[in-house]
Amino acid sequence: MRKILVIDDEKPTLSMFRLFLNAYGFTVFTAENGEEGLVVFKKEQPAIVITDIKMPGMDGLEVLKRIKEINPLAEVIIITGHGDLDLAIRALNMDATDFINKPIQKAALDQALRRAEERLIMAENEEREISWVQEDDMACIDIRGNVNAASEPVLLEAYGHISAWNVPKILFRFNENASINGAGIAVLIQLLTESKQRGQSVILTGLAENFRKVFEMVGVTKLARIVHDEAEARSVLSGMPV
Repeated sequence: MRKILVIDDEKPTLSMFRLFLNAYGFTVFTAENGEEGLVVFKKEQPAIVITDIKMPGMDGLEVLKRIKEINPLAEVIIITGHGDLDLAIRALNMDATDFINKPIQKAALDQALRRAEERLIMAENEEREISWVQEDDMACIDIRGNVNAASEPVLLEAYGHISAWNVPKILFRFNENASINGAGIAVLIQLLTESKQRGQSVILTGLAENFRKVFEMVGVTKLARIVHDEAEARSVLSGMPV
């Protein structure tokens, strides 16, 4: 039974989380502020932390920073206000692995928890997060788990192989559990810029809705098209000139 810590200064929100997370089988710990949350985190070492970003005293970004200093592998999900995409991006730049908006929707919480659980299982099993394969005139890059600064060498290796294949089309297939932080986004933009300069057509598919919004905001969509599913991506790529 995994431990999970929720930090939020609103008691009704904590009650809601206790209700849902207990029903999901987690061992739930709660804290009403960042300082208390860090004390609980150090004592209980939960695998997953959900923290509000706007709190009196220590805010969620500082909580995130301090937790990552203690355990860089902790899954930290940030709660942002609706429309606070800039804060979500700041949190991703600080190694948050996911974010959900207030008011909390059960479906969004379910998806974030499922993604976190899958990433933890991948990390425990030391599964490879990035792989690539050539299909005729197209290269497919599969991305799972957390894409962060540690992923940069693997992404560069993938692009090295793709350059040798000299393919005109690239399909990034993001698994549903994929998370990408600020460092991961930076290296992705670097590689997409290289592809644009080479004249390669690139499509990204499979991204969770919240990460699609982040990619649009940081300019990824100026370098590559994002579509919902692989069938649509292949259809679009098949119509592009070779």
